[in-house]
Amino acid sequence: MPYQNLKKADPQMFKLVDAEAKRQQKFITLIASENYASPAVLEALGSPLNNKYSEGYPGKRYYPGNELVDKIEILARERACKLFKAEHANVQALSGGPANLAIYSALLKPGDKLMGAKLAHGGHLSHGHKVNFSGQLYRQIGYELDTDGRLNMKKLAALAKKEKPKLIVAGFSAYSRDIDWAGFRKIADSVKAYLLADISHTAGLVATGQLKSPVKYADVVMFTTHKSFWGPRGAVILCKKYLAEIIDRAVFPGFQGGPHDNAIAAIAVALKEASTAKFKTYAKQVIVNAKTLATELSKLNYKIISNGTDNHLMVVDLTNKNLTGKEAEAKLAAQGILVSRSTIPNDPRGPFNPSGIRLGTYAITTRGFKPTDIKKLAQRIDAILSRNT
Repeated sequence: MPYQNLKKADPQMFKLVDAEAKRQQKFITLIASENYASPAVLEALGSPLNNKYSEGYPGKRYYPGNELVDKIEILARERACKLFKAEHANVQALSGGPANLAIYSALLKPGDKLMGAKLAHGGHLSHGHKVNFSGQLYRQIGYELDTDGRLNMKKLAALAKKEKPKLIVAGFSAYSRDIDWAGFRKIADSVKAYLLADISHTAGLVATGQLKSPVKYADVVMFTTHKSFWGPRGAVILCKKYLAEIIDRAVFPGFQGGPHDNAIAAIAVALKEASTAKFKTYAKQVIVNAKTLATELSKLNYKIISNGTDNHLMVVDLTNKNLTGKEAEAKLAAQGILVSRSTIPNDPRGPFNPSGIRLGTYAITTRGFKPTDIKKLAQRIDAILSRNT
């Protein structure tokens, strides 16, 4: 039985951790930003690496005793560069938000224009939203999806030409289509802007060739390691060599002290897992499952934003079902299915109780779901949401 030391040292905490483990087994998770870490990743996270303080970078630490930690971080960097065919990798950022902060601080000055997708149009808080540091330090130029729920590259180009941002963020937390990275590069070049590709939601699909890669086109690529991989909570920043020094300096000493060496080791493990044939088969299944779920829900008269998906997620507009996103989230959770409420393009409702829900297939695919299971799940979702109580 796991957690025996915890059970002895802190019975109260043991009960909570054990209950959470059981909850994760009991519920069907369709939250697009959640997945399950592999046993090997969890072992690395719980290893004695947690005990070491290693402020600095390999070969340039401010504390002694980091010879092995240096090898671990170098291994994580090398695996990231090899997997994504990148020139440089930083693996110290604690998560996606801090990683984006470091990138912005390296490339921008306070008050500079940052062009990113609006939150209701699939963007992320850290892409310039006013309640986030990115919208408080920098001036967001928000772009929108078309009425069909897709990006319009001509409109993006026109907006960039008008506003002349210093950095363009091509990245989304609720967009279900593959990205025209070459088109974004062309727009960025036209206004002499940096291009940041935030692929936090799709990195595992990119790494396995299921989606197009932005590494060739973007100045900087950022991704988190707990969504599309079987990895820990953390982030990786990939960049061109000419930006390596300023990106690294922005992470440390710019915004962080000592890195989490146990998480870096776990990231290295997850990147190795992602290079296997098993993971590529998994990534293919993730997309098959997502396409199946979108198709089956469409048959049941659910409106899927952009009318389908190319990746792991979809946003469902519930307007025609006379339900809000919060209501649907609560009804499904009560029956053991977890989704997250989501805004839809031009949503008349606020983000706390929006008009849609977001569904993703990473976690259920990790648990072995196949299309036959997905079809049953779609029927189950409809039965729950169709109830009057």
